Amino acid sequence: MTKVAKLVALGALLALAGLSSAQSPRLEKIAEGFTRPIYVTHAPDESQRLFVLEQGGRISLLEAGQRSLFLDISQRVSRAANSPSYTEQGLLGLAFHPDYAENRAFFLNYTDRSGTTVIARYRASADGRQADPASEEVLFTLAQPFANHNGGHMAFGPDGHLYVSLGDGGAANDPLGAGQNLTLLLGKILRLEVGAEGPYTIPADNPFVYNPSAADEIWAYGLRNVWRFSFDRLTGDLYMGDVGQNRYEEINFQPASSQGGENYGWNAYEASMVFNRGVVAPNAVAPIFEYDHTAANGCSVTGGYVYGDFCSGRIWLGWREGAIWRNQVFMDSGLQISSFGEDAAGELYVVDYRGAIYRFVP
Repeated sequence: MTKVAKLVALGALLALAGLSSAQSPRLEKIAEGFTRPIYVTHAPDESQRLFVLEQGGRISLLEAGQRSLFLDISQRVSRAANSPSYTEQGLLGLAFHPDYAENRAFFLNYTDRSGTTVIARYRASADGRQADPASEEVLFTLAQPFANHNGGHMAFGPDGHLYVSLGDGGAANDPLGAGQNLTLLLGKILRLEVGAEGPYTIPADNPFVYNPSAADEIWAYGLRNVWRFSFDRLTGDLYMGDVGQNRYEEINFQPASSQGGENYGWNAYEASMVFNRGVVAPNAVAPIFEYDHTAANGCSVTGGYVYGDFCSGRIWLGWREGAIWRNQVFMDSGLQISSFGEDAAGELYVVDYRGAIYRFVP
């Protein structure tokens, strides 16, 4: 059996070690009292701090059991993110620059008061404990045609480039045909070069740089709404949790050796199933995992380092045996899983949208 990603590492480790269910990891609450938390991550420095994003625009810092406010941009994000009703808008993504320990630069992805996607660079204090909202430098904006399917996740890849997920623009059934339209940035994974200063640029080896009929920023396409994705620390492989329409959820895979340009099929396909026979998806790549919308499975995949369902709280494991992908149910957490994350040591965490952060412990 091959140990592949953090997304599948628990499955591989349990199988390799032959652990009994009594020895399997469990979830332990480490912090609570958050309002709509949607992500937890760490900074690439020696601080061992965790950062928790709240959809309404606040970022909290967890350090040595203590919680403090790192940044508050609640006056900038969509008003709906601070309303009592559910929304897909708000503060959605955070990525620290690989050289954050030296330059204290980090990047946020949020929808502003008009619903427009914004990617902006911010600066933290010299000790890294607080960020200045006045330090914002807007690098990228994209008007959203509807209030849902904003994507929003960001992460620096092993190559040092910033990867950004954008949903297909919203409503239902991809009315813009964005998934298969290479002139639109919606329904894509973008790959950008960003530094501690200046605007973003396009990496010279992006797959569509020399295609006049495609946007230079695009790295992968045919995606409906990748809410979370992750890079395997060991191999550099990329895993994407793409939220489905009415029937299927999927996990997509891109090997570290990829030169980009993969087409993951939406909206010709929902997971591996034909969705729209009138749409052609050239060289569509099928998901490595998929599940249907049964009561037990749920209705909205939260792709991450392991992966679970927002509706059901069920967490699955996946692993690869040669060329064959396997999966099994790991636990029914009882949580409303909005995200997974990891700390500097690679330990895994689960975010409960109802207000708490958990970690996997033996």
